Amino acid sequence: MLQELWIFLKNPIYKEDENTDDKYRLTVLFKLLVIAVVISMVLGVITGLISEFHNPELGKHAIEEALENYSPWFLLFAAVILAPLLEELFFRGPIVLFKNKSYFNYIFYILTLIFGFIHISNFELTKSTILLSPILVAPQISVGFILGFIRVRFGLVWAMALHSLYNLILIGPLVAIQLLDIPLE
Repeated sequence: MLQELWIFLKNPIYKEDENTDDKYRLTVLFKLLVIAVVISMVLGVITGLISEFHNPELGKHAIEEALENYSPWFLLFAAVILAPLLEELFFRGPIVLFKNKSYFNYIFYILTLIFGFIHISNFELTKSTILLSPILVAPQISVGFILGFIRVRFGLVWAMALHSLYNLILIGPLVAIQLLDIPLE
């Protein structure tokens, strides 16, 4: 799976997977989910180490604000249903319009980078945040590439499903902690 993903990312072309078997597609979805989570965790550790050693002023992360200001059920709905639906419609939906164009790969890369960099809004905008933005949004960019891959191969609904599951893995534990009233400090 990693090799197929890597080949696609080096030269994205719009080619749907001809295997429409649901079991096959679910297997691919879960493999991509594991890859996405592992990559994000590794990039998160790197970001954490940079923050620990260089102590940049990043401000409060949006998830901290959300946990303080919204109910856990709303957060779960927003992260697992609303965000994947809207973000996939906006960032991966339009790529089908360019599927037969010679510049498809550029559109794919541009939409993926915009998807990633839009997530800089999760941080307070400071000089440090802007300078470190490529590192801070690297997890979203990497996941964006994986979402784009499954969107091209299987369709938009599969990208939405992968995005939802990915967000559930990230936000689910935080929501559970909030529901169980477990202090984070």
